[in-house]
Amino acid sequence: MSVADVKKSAQERMTKSLETLRGDLAKVRTGRAHTGILDHVMVDYYGNPTPINQVANLTLIDARTIGVQPFEKKMGATIEKAIRDADLGLNPSAQGDLIRVPTPPLTEERRKEMVKLCKSEAEDAKVAVRNIRRDANEGLKKLVKDKAISEDDERRGVDDVQKLTDKFIVDIDKMVAEKEKEVLTV
Repeated sequence: MSVADVKKSAQERMTKSLETLRGDLAKVRTGRAHTGILDHVMVDYYGNPTPINQVANLTLIDARTIGVQPFEKKMGATIEKAIRDADLGLNPSAQGDLIRVPTPPLTEERRKEMVKLCKSEAEDAKVAVRNIRRDANEGLKKLVKDKAISEDDERRGVDDVQKLTDKFIVDIDKMVAEKEKEVLTV
């Protein structure tokens, strides 16, 4: 193992943390409807909890309405119940085979709650990135202890890992700032 391996591993893990944050922020509801809101809704499909997108086709009918078209007609009531029980504040209504899910406009108070949630997710991502930095620095110290690299190489490696950490923290802050702006836009 070398300094380059430690840095590469840290960068890959930090990238995964950033992708996880991106996915978590996509679930946060904004004023507009998007099918990602329903991504984590699980439907009881013949006794097995199944993601909604595997039992129905999700589409946007308009800016505030999601259309859910079940693949099997008899699944309509089950899907409707799953959306209601998901605690998303959504009230689906069946119209024939299609289930319409109107997304109510967010109140100012709810928008502020969503911003707090975004900041909480960002803080979790920052903690993950800092933990990865700590692991990388420990790996570099171990390489020095095993006499695989010199102390100067370790110092340069620690500096590089710190620069990488700073870059990812800035990326996290940018991502959250964009999401906050999106949530607070009426």
